[in-house]
This record gives sequence, C-alpha cells and structure tokens, in this order.
Amino acid sequence: MRHDAIVVGGSFAGLSAATYIARGRRSVAVIDAGAPRNRFAAHSHGFLAQDGSNPGAILSAARQQLAAYEGLSLIAATALDARRTDDGFAVVLDRGETLEAARLVLAFGLTDLLPDVPGLRERWGRSVLHCPYCHGYEFAGQRLGVLHTAPHSTHQAMLIAEWGPTTLFLDGKEMPDAATQDELARRGVRIEPAPVLALEGNEGTLTHIALGDGRELSLEALYIAAPTRLNSDLAGRLGCAIVEGPLGPLIQTDADRMTTIPGVFAAGDIARAPHSVAWAASDGVTAGVALHRSLVFG
Repeated sequence: MRHDAIVVGGSFAGLSAATYIARGRRSVAVIDAGAPRNRFAAHSHGFLAQDGSNPGAILSAARQQLAAYEGLSLIAATALDARRTDDGFAVVLDRGETLEAARLVLAFGLTDLLPDVPGLRERWGRSVLHCPYCHGYEFAGQRLGVLHTAPHSTHQAMLIAEWGPTTLFLDGKEMPDAATQDELARRGVRIEPAPVLALEGNEGTLTHIALGDGRELSLEALYIAAPTRLNSDLAGRLGCAIVEGPLGPLIQTDADRMTTIPGVFAAGDIARAPHSVAWAASDGVTAGVALHRSLVFG
C-alpha cells in the first residue's frame, strides 16, 4: 500500500507529526507497537491544558481525533525493516505487510535501562523518576534522593535540591572530587556513600531505601538519569547518522527534524535531549510540517 508518508511510532511525537501531515491533506500511515515510554506514569505534567492527565488517555483521545481525517491509517504493528526505494521508502511490518511512502518519520521512542536494584523497577514512573520538571512539583518539600548512575548524577542532585532536601546515593561508587563535594554541600545535598540494596514501600510508593551497611533511610522519591537505547534499528538500516547523546544514542537531525537521509525525519526522544511530552509533541509538529513542505516543494 502506498502513502505520502509513514510515521513509525504513535506516541506524542508521532501522532503530532501525523496530525499536521493529515491536515495538509496528505495520506499518512501511523505504525504503532503500543508501548509508549511514559506508560508507567499515571499522570503527565507540564503539557499545556493537560497537566495531571493520564498520558494513555491523552494518546487515546489523539488517536480518536486522528481517525476522522481522510487518508489517515492507524496500524497496530511493529516495523521490522525499512529501506529506500526508487521513489521513496518501504517499511516491512511484523504482520507480513509492506507499506510504501514518499517520506518517512521515525518516532519509535526510547527504552530506559534501569539499574538492577530490588524494588526500583516496579516504582518507575511513580516514586522513582527521571525528570523533576515532569514530576518534581508533586514531591516538593519531601525527602528526595538521586541514585548515582553516571558522572552527571552529581549535577542532577544539585538540580533536584531545588525541589526539596536531597541525598546523593553513591551506591558504593567513588566520592566526587573536592570541588564537587563543596558545591553539593553549598546546595544542601547530602552524600551517602553506602551501596543501595533495595527500595521499600507499599503499592508503588517509596518510604525507605535499604543500604548495604544495614541502615534504612526514609525517602519519598528517588531520581535517576538512566541510560537509554533506541527502540528500533530502523535509523541505522536506512543509513541515518546516529550520535551519542548525554544518556545514549540519538538520531542526528537538522532544525526541521530531517535526518542525514533526505526524506527521512526523526522526532521525539530519539532525536533530542532532554525529554518531555511537550518537547516530543513540538518536535513532531516540526517534522510533520517540514515533511509536508518537502512534498509540496521537493
């Protein structure tokens, strides 16, 4: 089946791109595997007029609205392969179909690679968090922690301290240098060097963190800057340049969200850092408009 555009990924970036392509009266197929990155969070914050809404409910409403556009297809599937053709691109789905289009938007998202700490994974998106701008306000003034996962964790702890009393859990790693220790102290960040054994609490809440020396410290929220991986290898298969971002690989794009392969755009967390729902949607709009204009003037 032939379309003007194929969007791989149906979360905030992909659906935003598809909306603007469809409003440009072009046919577009959205391929979505149904596993958005923020599916673990019950609430999304900082997205205009949707503050505190369930992210799944926002996406569901967006899909319902998009279904009304002529020429728009929403396809529940996984894109297994993508290749260039003489007049565009072909995308192979896990259900055996091959779709073709003149243009392509990659918006398949990232996966967070969480530390293997007992009790951490089941609290991800609830009391174990990655972004204070998305989830900090709700824990303001409470006992906060940052788990050391990378050199920039010290910087993260300095930032988190804006929301409440913060402890940097080194988890047995090396102490920061003297200058960094002084800056952490100046910002009121306590350093806890002991290894972290487990997180404790009821039904996704966090009440204590168990340390390797037998102590338990009270805590309401723990922030981590987890490394990430791309959810698909489609960008590499197409020949798009991939660069190293602060937390993992990112697809290189220009200001219009065009990759290094003409006709292929990338939007959302896979093509930018830092991340948020609002940024993902904004990048999707940019990619959708640029893609449409490339069809008109290309």
